[in-house]
Amino acid sequence: MTGPGPLGTFLQARRARLRPADVGLRDLGPRRRVAGLRREELAQLAGVSVSYYARLEQGLSRGASAEVLDAIARALLLDDHEREHLDRLAGAARHTPRPRRPRPEKLTDETRDLLRAVDGVPALVLGRRTDVLAWNALGHALLAGHLDPLGPDDPALRPNMTRILFLDPHCRELYANWTRKARAVVGNLRIAVGRHPDDPLLAGLIGELTMRSPEFVALWADHRVAPCDAATYELRHPVVGTVTVTQQTLSIARSPDQALIVCTTPAGSSSEEALALLRQVSAGRTPHAISPGGKQRSACLLKTLPGMSVPVTASSTGWVQGSTRRKSH
Repeated sequence: MTGPGPLGTFLQARRARLRPADVGLRDLGPRRRVAGLRREELAQLAGVSVSYYARLEQGLSRGASAEVLDAIARALLLDDHEREHLDRLAGAARHTPRPRRPRPEKLTDETRDLLRAVDGVPALVLGRRTDVLAWNALGHALLAGHLDPLGPDDPALRPNMTRILFLDPHCRELYANWTRKARAVVGNLRIAVGRHPDDPLLAGLIGELTMRSPEFVALWADHRVAPCDAATYELRHPVVGTVTVTQQTLSIARSPDQALIVCTTPAGSSSEEALALLRQVSAGRTPHAISPGGKQRSACLLKTLPGMSVPVTASSTGWVQGSTRRKSH
């Protein structure tokens, strides 16, 4: 291994985040030549030798004990998620795996049944790299209506929610607070890297985003570690306008690397009404509207929906087009 590796890089980033005052040390002001704590200060707080801690950061020592990791975690003021991430990185540093290409992720029949059971709300199943393994019609219409609804069926064509969040202008415009969503996704991706440090496809995704997105580079360098469990976002949907949803991540018992994402709205809210309207619009955009070659047929739906002032068509560009104005009562 050359360079500090994931463990050393994480330790360096977290050390740079702390200031002397955060850990009860005297701040010498502008005379400090490093951002955050010095290595010797962190080593003193953790009760380890400076040379040993330096070797950990440089990737030269791979055998840190649980006691040493506990001491370093306390000195760095890591939260529970960061502490678990540190353990995973340290565990990965202890062995040299044989590189191999992972098999395509698959859905079990039970997971497909689960997705069908939540058909009343937008939902999708993500794999370990945030590839879309499946989505229901409403989940597709809400989050990526401009993409081929059958894309998840082909492992080579599966949309990746992290990639499109950073590189697809449609999805960038969807989130009113795109930066907040991007920060959450990157924090969750850090956890995936800690769990699967030898996944070449995951490394390839990070490499691609590093080359193509300056925003990703800045967020990735922060080394934030946090799961995407539940968060509320305001969406600016091109068909039904503003929708506020809570995106919740549910674990799948027999597929621990996969997650079911569901989007919910408060009962009786305008957002619930907007999703009901979107459900009607997307009802005609079922897989049979896709030609055998995989290309969407032109304008296959034309009707006036309740509450909308003009007809709505399924456009050849993907997003269903029409007026987003709901009639006043």
